[in-house]
Amino acid sequence: MGFVMTVLQGMAVLFVTALGVLVLAALVMFVLDKTQTGDAIRRNYPVIGRFRHIFSTLGEFFRQYFFAMDREEMPFNRAQREWVKHAAVGGSNTVAFGSTRSLTVPGTPIFVPAAFPPLDDQFASTEPMQIGPTATTPYIAKSIFNVSGMSFGAISRPAVEALSRGAVKAGIWLNTGEGGVSPYHLSGGCDVVFQIGTAKYGVRDEDGALSEAKLKEVAAHPNVRMFELKLAQGAKPGKGGILPGQKVTAEIAAIRGIREGQDSISPNRHVEAADFAALLDMITHIREVTGKPVGIKTVIGSSDGWEPFFELIATRGADSAPDFITVDGGEGGTGAAPMPLMDLVGLPIRDALPAMVDLRDRHGLKDRIRIIASGKLVNPGDVAWAVCAGADFVTSARGFMFSLGCIQALKCNKNTCPTGITTHDARLQEGLVVEDKYARVAQYAKSVIKELETIAHSVGVAEPRQMRRRHVRIVQADGTSIPLNRMRPSVPPHVAQKD
Repeated sequence: MGFVMTVLQGMAVLFVTALGVLVLAALVMFVLDKTQTGDAIRRNYPVIGRFRHIFSTLGEFFRQYFFAMDREEMPFNRAQREWVKHAAVGGSNTVAFGSTRSLTVPGTPIFVPAAFPPLDDQFASTEPMQIGPTATTPYIAKSIFNVSGMSFGAISRPAVEALSRGAVKAGIWLNTGEGGVSPYHLSGGCDVVFQIGTAKYGVRDEDGALSEAKLKEVAAHPNVRMFELKLAQGAKPGKGGILPGQKVTAEIAAIRGIREGQDSISPNRHVEAADFAALLDMITHIREVTGKPVGIKTVIGSSDGWEPFFELIATRGADSAPDFITVDGGEGGTGAAPMPLMDLVGLPIRDALPAMVDLRDRHGLKDRIRIIASGKLVNPGDVAWAVCAGADFVTSARGFMFSLGCIQALKCNKNTCPTGITTHDARLQEGLVVEDKYARVAQYAKSVIKELETIAHSVGVAEPRQMRRRHVRIVQADGTSIPLNRMRPSVPPHVAQKD
């Protein structure tokens, strides 16, 4: 009995002590909140006002896991992420009972099934396509679906390694992003597209200008197949790349040619290219130095702004043209970008892609310039729409991030990514096991291509690049749909044609 009383007395003392600590802490917070001047809520409602910030922070996670419906989340909803997750492990993506996708939302694509689709033995895989016929070493691209630009620095070493090894297993290319080529991009032996950003990372001299010697050094890698001159990306058109200082390790600084631990902010455009004439000169120069195909990546605001570009190519001749144009939609993503640019600047891919395709075709450059579509195209239906609209290739970054295990935690800019993809914290990187993830990267790519071919088969053609705008209808505000070729004729309306 005495022992029990001693225990109870001890517990009572602990309780009183804990209560005293809580009261003291509350009094301290009360004084701090009442005397600070930066937060009106905390000043007017000391202590309890702090819960508003806590609930606001946690709300994002509660909505993701408990409240949002499968098709509601942004930037990618649960249905999209789950499709990638199942595809990446080779699981079944069949569904039962009925689709959860609303087919009355304006802009929804609906593919047109053929009355008599090809039989299985009449169905072909997507053929390889040549890019850069005038380059010393043209590129024969095997895959229609590839990995978009993600730089080492924006994403981690194991993430890059998994993408490289997965890309070679799937037979697709890997874009380096604007951070230069690292040993990890080359480690898997895949085809690499070297992206030249406005800061010229990896191919810059000591003053930050484009270096011919370093261009030649990079081009000497047999796996580097093409060069992409990045003018802009969808998440931040008109603004250079941003790499927070906490991500600039000694290794990244050495690869990029910048200072360790300092924020790296690229210029908002290439200083050498103040107009279209200078841009074409720059493209030609890089192609001559490297011997590899050279293209551009851009975001557009209207087709009118790019009309002079194609007119200048017509004047100079087709040899002056870029070998490809990557069209990024204004809804594109990145690790860090100002909200106004992320939300409000640049046409969405659904508007931008047909506009650029039409410009190219109207100037007779369909066989000279390849069009690559980029911007939230992660599922087979998105890719199929882009091909119908006229894209020769489609690339995805965030789709492949989901295949690596991304949970859309929205922490890409904080070096605290819980899945190890966009962090350089060694402890968090341990969660990303390259041996497991590279197989998922490959399986995701193969699944997208297989489903893309299934859609092509369904609409009545033998392989995806035979799909045309007439094969997809777009839902209108009144719930009805009209063919894409009626909405966006690929030539001026007075010229009769089917596509």
